[in-house]
Amino acid sequence: MTAQVDYLVVVFTATSGASGDLLGSDEKELVQLVWQLVDVKNKKLGKVNELLIKPDLSDLTEEKEEEDVVEESVEQENGSGADCVYKAPSVDKALNMFHLQLTNEVNSAGAGTSVCLCTDGQLHIRQVIHPEAASKNILVPDCFYSFFDLRKEFKKHFPAPDLKALNVHTMAESLSIPVDVPTMWDPSATPDPSVPLPAEVATQQLQVMSSVVLALLSEPFCHTFSNPERVSEKFESGTCSKMEKVCDNTVIRARGLPWQSSDQDIARFFRGLNIAKGGVALCLNAQGRRNGEALVRFVSEEHRELALQRHKHHMGNRYIEVYKATGDDFLKIAGGTSHEVAMFLSREDQIIVRMRGLPFTATHEQVLAFFSPEDELKETCPVSGGKDGILFVRYPDGRPTGDAFVLFACEEHAQCALRKHKEILGKRYIELFKSTAAEVQQVLNRYSSTPLISVAPAPLMPVLPTVSLLPPPGGVRDCLRLRGLPYTASIEDILTFLGEFTQDIRPHGVHMVLNQQGRPSGDCFIQMTSAERALQASQRLHKHVMSSQRGANSRYVEVFPCSAEEMGLVLMGGSLSHTHTHTHTRSRSGTGLSPPPCKSRRLSPPSYSFTPAPPVLPPEAAAALYPPIGQVVLAPRPLPPGHAYYPASAQLYMNYAAYYPSPPGSPNTLGFFPSPSSIASPGGLVRMPGLTYNSNGVKELINAVQGYQNPAESVSLLSSSLIGQCSSSEAPLMSLPALMTKPGGQYLDLTLL
Repeated sequence: MTAQVDYLVVVFTATSGASGDLLGSDEKELVQLVWQLVDVKNKKLGKVNELLIKPDLSDLTEEKEEEDVVEESVEQENGSGADCVYKAPSVDKALNMFHLQLTNEVNSAGAGTSVCLCTDGQLHIRQVIHPEAASKNILVPDCFYSFFDLRKEFKKHFPAPDLKALNVHTMAESLSIPVDVPTMWDPSATPDPSVPLPAEVATQQLQVMSSVVLALLSEPFCHTFSNPERVSEKFESGTCSKMEKVCDNTVIRARGLPWQSSDQDIARFFRGLNIAKGGVALCLNAQGRRNGEALVRFVSEEHRELALQRHKHHMGNRYIEVYKATGDDFLKIAGGTSHEVAMFLSREDQIIVRMRGLPFTATHEQVLAFFSPEDELKETCPVSGGKDGILFVRYPDGRPTGDAFVLFACEEHAQCALRKHKEILGKRYIELFKSTAAEVQQVLNRYSSTPLISVAPAPLMPVLPTVSLLPPPGGVRDCLRLRGLPYTASIEDILTFLGEFTQDIRPHGVHMVLNQQGRPSGDCFIQMTSAERALQASQRLHKHVMSSQRGANSRYVEVFPCSAEEMGLVLMGGSLSHTHTHTHTRSRSGTGLSPPPCKSRRLSPPSYSFTPAPPVLPPEAAAALYPPIGQVVLAPRPLPPGHAYYPASAQLYMNYAAYYPSPPGSPNTLGFFPSPSSIASPGGLVRMPGLTYNSNGVKELINAVQGYQNPAESVSLLSSSLIGQCSSSEAPLMSLPALMTKPGGQYLDLTLL
């Protein structure tokens, strides 16, 4: 609509709550709708119409209901100055009555047919009528989807610094229009806009607005009302490129969303405000599930400011928090560069359904058969475009993730597909969710940057900043990582699986990883004699099936080459997380080791033998420190000097593995904490037999002996000391936690080696 309209409908609304600049910010219901028709060509005013809407009293007390009845009776006696007064029992009937009365009045005039609303600001249409209609699932008449903002039209002739500073009285004063309104109704004199407006004020405000419109239409202004404000009827999905520039003043973050909400649900929450195409991005957590947050991009800063006023408005029974966000935040979630995704999402008016938990061997034909089975008893929901309507999510090396996105042509087919939630495909049940284009981009972006060997997460507590626990980059990849082992797999099963590569395993080079419950995690690390043989083994055995002698199950195993440093990170407690990426310049931030160390089981297969490795300690010291207890094959490595002193005030997470002996061939790059350079005392080994069986770690022992710089001094003072008890005349020499003591105390026998 670019030409001058025939009629303007000046509209003013009032709710049972706040007014002025806070109109609609408290989710109060519409209770009054006043309008007047303006003949643009003849510059004539029609009659003033007032529509009273009965508020929903279901949540109010009986006392409040009685007060409302009294107020209504007084209002009927006094009158509000309107020519025609109508009453409606609900909002939906009120909007239909408004549309009907307006149509009849325009038809009776007979001077034209083009009609458009005109309001004082954006709040009456965008923050009152559309949000309430959306929350109550009410169909809004077409006339409410376009309107003129009288403040913007006035600003074309009288430049104003801020639209919020304008009101009808300011405009009337600038146009020299006499206004006979009591001071208490003047918005500039009202200190608290949260107070509801008196019923008579709406009619007074409407009459002033009509006078301003006539003044703008008359000389010398001869204003033309064209290009009205538009309200988007529905949200348009689309893609967003990472190279696109997104203004920071157009993005908000919504929190507290129901987990099953879609982009259309979020657009309904912001009904009345124009969201950019593809401007709703649902956020996912580390496991790929929705975390109740979304980033929303609006077409302008004005709409974003109106969206911030909906902070803590309700979506169903949940209130939604709305905060400011940046354009970079939106691009991190919704931006993408994949041509395959762009082609998949290029079709408009398509509904996306996400499939999760697919078998890794699933094909396009199986997915099509899942939604359109040959069995006539089951519902059929054809996939839009056949195979082209299915997008499998894969890792960078081509491995499937178990996720896929499917397109459907209409809402009916999508709802039919969602009813197949948790039905079986192959041997697995499939989870189905309604998805969005932004979620497709986010999932693809996340999996496209997943490393094969994950970096361990950051430590829970800070450690010495000058010491790095990470291995140097660029290590030789002479180890193998086996992932997806059967949980009942034994060493013999692994050797059978490796076949001819068994002879290339280093002595005691098989390391099976256990989870925190002490059960097999399905991962295993193997140290090979050379990087060439490790690469050949990974190429030959990748995705071959391994069978277990102790169980009937069999699984295909993924085989990757890795370095001893990467293996050491995992065996020392690095979690197998897919949230970090590998770089050649790792930093301490976000890549430290998380205590306590991950349990690992280092086993030596009994079915093959190796040349014994030379001992790294004298036989006498090794025999004293490690007495023979069965068939334990251990060759301890020497501890580096410098563990003599730890400040009592420092609270550190120690690198426990530095104090434990490791089998030959294990990674030798495990970090340790050196003592301060100002203390030059030699290290020493102390044997402490007689500890309680429920002792649970090295940290307690370190805390017990901290402060003794000389090993001989600690032996002389602590030998034959009672843990947890002390004499009445002196303080205890050391205090260990309750897990290291017994009710009667426990003596320690310390021997300096």
